[in-house]
Amino acid sequence: MTICVYIIGDSEVDVWGLSGRERLQRMLSTFKEQVVLVNDLGNIPKGSQVLFLCADHLFDSRVLSALIQIKSNLVLNSNNDEIVAIRVADSNAPNVLEDFQGDGNGQTISALSKYTLDDLNLELQQKSLKNKATPYVLFINSSNYKMLESELFAGSYKGVTDLVTKWVWPVPAFWITHLCVQIGLRPNHVTLISLVFAVLAGIAFWYGNYGIGLIMGWIMTFLDTVDGKLARVTVTSSRFGDVLDHGLDIIHPPLWYMAWGMGLASVSKSVPDLQLLMWLMFIGYIGGRVCEGAFLWLASFDMFIWRKFDSFNRLITARRNPNLILLTCSWLINQPELGFLSVVIWHLFSTIILAIRVVIAWRVRRHYGPLKPWFEDIKQGRNEGMLAIRIFTRTPVSINDRRVTN
Repeated sequence: MTICVYIIGDSEVDVWGLSGRERLQRMLSTFKEQVVLVNDLGNIPKGSQVLFLCADHLFDSRVLSALIQIKSNLVLNSNNDEIVAIRVADSNAPNVLEDFQGDGNGQTISALSKYTLDDLNLELQQKSLKNKATPYVLFINSSNYKMLESELFAGSYKGVTDLVTKWVWPVPAFWITHLCVQIGLRPNHVTLISLVFAVLAGIAFWYGNYGIGLIMGWIMTFLDTVDGKLARVTVTSSRFGDVLDHGLDIIHPPLWYMAWGMGLASVSKSVPDLQLLMWLMFIGYIGGRVCEGAFLWLASFDMFIWRKFDSFNRLITARRNPNLILLTCSWLINQPELGFLSVVIWHLFSTIILAIRVVIAWRVRRHYGPLKPWFEDIKQGRNEGMLAIRIFTRTPVSINDRRVTN
């Protein structure tokens, strides 16, 4: 069933370069077959449902999804008891708009059921971001927009990721993402720049120029963080960009390791059996990816959020950034052949661990039913002190979302 959405007003300031109205329009575009944006209530087809949204508020995407899916007529109030959304039948839409703008008698809105975010029964789990965060609807004004930008940026991060992405990149990525917004760079532009650095790093590794290659490689990994954050905070995505970004993430790591191995002939006196190590490296890399895919056959979520052990494993498992640390350390002690060997060993060891986890998951599902991520067992106010919860979950910043009047 298609729902007509009428956006009321706009924000007084932009957040990450978007006004509240522009952000809502971009967010709603992801619900292509369910939503029709309307600017004139007279154009609404009879029998339709109408959703009013206040553009002076920042909406969590889960809240929008719930408002679109729910069947009830309602008024949604923010935590500060301000009306932020109204859902009604088309016949009541003009009266609702009059009431909201202060031109009506208020009876239409007052007759609707009053909902809060808790009443929407929102799913708190963000499986795509391997994260858990509290849904929100927050008022946008000139005094809090910087905090809102920080909240959006923090929310765009995966809770479960490698140690470099989690603890090294966030601060510089925040400022570079801001710069990209200011100069008009789009996520695809950043991804294409990172592609150039990925190629240059591979070429440098091939010829044994490991120092230069590592600089290029680390820049590439940093930009790989920036493009995703830029896409999320500006609600900018495309099929091409998604394929390019994920394709690059899958293809370039083993090519880097292969190029590093080929470069050993020109810089190292003790060249290992490259052919054997190359095969072992590819077996480890492909095996790890196969294990992750096999787990998705067993569950509807990423394997690294199944148990706390898996989340901790994701911090250091054989992915690009942890392997770059191994290669960088080997270059610093002038033993690049040790770096290549350690990457191969780490791939094989990590893949064995992942394979064991898949077998365990299969047995658990077989004997105890569907799997679920450990995030779902978190009880608010009871176990926040646990190490895993402190590391892998996020408490939203405290933002006063009341309107500021002069």
